Order: sequence, then structure tokens, then C-alpha cells
Amino acid sequence: MHIQMELQSDVADTQQQMEQQHFHVLAVDDSPFERKLLERLLRECSCKVTCVESGDKALEYLNQLDIHQSNSADSTASSSSSQSPQQEGLKVNLIITDYSMPGMSGYDLLKTVKGSSSSWKDIPVVVISSENVPSRISMCLQEGAEEFLLKPLKLSDLKNLQPHLLKSLVHSNKDTNCSTDSTGNNDNVVKMNNNVISKRIAMSPEPSERRPKPKELAVV
Repeated sequence: MHIQMELQSDVADTQQQMEQQHFHVLAVDDSPFERKLLERLLRECSCKVTCVESGDKALEYLNQLDIHQSNSADSTASSSSSQSPQQEGLKVNLIITDYSMPGMSGYDLLKTVKGSSSSWKDIPVVVISSENVPSRISMCLQEGAEEFLLKPLKLSDLKNLQPHLLKSLVHSNKDTNCSTDSTGNNDNVVKMNNNVISKRIAMSPEPSERRPKPKELAVV
């Protein structure tokens, strides 16, 4: 009962935040054309977008945000314990990364972000690719990717990612309120606007055909 009341409180706080801010998406792709396409589609979904061309640049950007937010928190700690709208606007709510890139691949970026010692492990990550390779899909999902989408992306693909954006706000609320689940279970399911938010998969009323079906995957 206590956990249920906490989840209901999280949902209420999340819905209020949705009315006050745009989601911030970090898009990672080495192709200028794909970055432009991602930016256009995400802006049509009312998202703030930051585009970078490599996994290394993505980590550099995330590190810069951490430093900026830490400095901002220190300067405002004496006056307020809550984050300002400017600080919330900097927070990355979702990372969308191409799988195949020179240097650090999308898979390597995913593993770094989701690492046990990472300060970004609660940020949802979606991997995209022009190649439907079951072994790659399986590896990414096992490492913590929320989705593996096939290019070319459509507006409907990105709209279906809303549950993952909402989940990032739920995590943010829990961190801000310093609330802890005594069971240590991070896979709680929250029902919101007829969508289900889970650790790995968000099931919408009409699943997109562009999401590879898990039962067809095989680890090579």
C-alpha cells in the first residue's frame, strides 16, 4: 500500500512536470543527414534536442552537464534545495544513439551510460540502426536499452517513446524527494495514460511493427 501511494504521487508529480517543461533528448549519429532528421522529428514531438556526432562527444556533453549542474547546485544550496527551471532544462531525459559509428559504437556508449558506477544509468537509451541484426538487438536489450528501432525512423516511432520520457521524470522525482524503495526493486511498473512504463519495454495499445519482436531474436 505504501509503495502504491508513492507511485501514485510520482505519477501526479510527473503529469504536473509534463505541463511545465519540454523533454530534452540527446541524439547521437555520425551522419549529418540522420542527425537533421532526428532533430526535425523530435522537435515535432515538442522535444528539446541536442545533436552530437559520436559516442565520445555524447559522453563529453553529459560530463559538461554534470559539472554545470553541480556548480549550479552549490551556488543555490543556501537559498533553495530544489532545481531551478534552467537546471531542469539541462537534464537529459532520453538518449537516442545510432548503433554503427566510427570509434565508440552505440553499443559501447550504451554500456558506458548503463554501467554500475555511471551517474547516468537512469537515463533511458534507445538504439537505432539501418541493419536488422538479431544478435545486435539482443545484446543492446540485455545491456539495458529500452528499444531498438530500425531506420528510417518515422514520427510515429518517436511518439511511441513517450513512456520512456515519462519514466525519466519518475526517476527524477524519486531522486529529488530522496525516496527509497526498501525492497531495492527498480522494476516497478507505473500505469500512466493507458501506457505501461517498465524497465525494458513499453507496450503501447498498437505496438509499432518497427520494433523487433523479442521472440524472434536469437543470440549468436
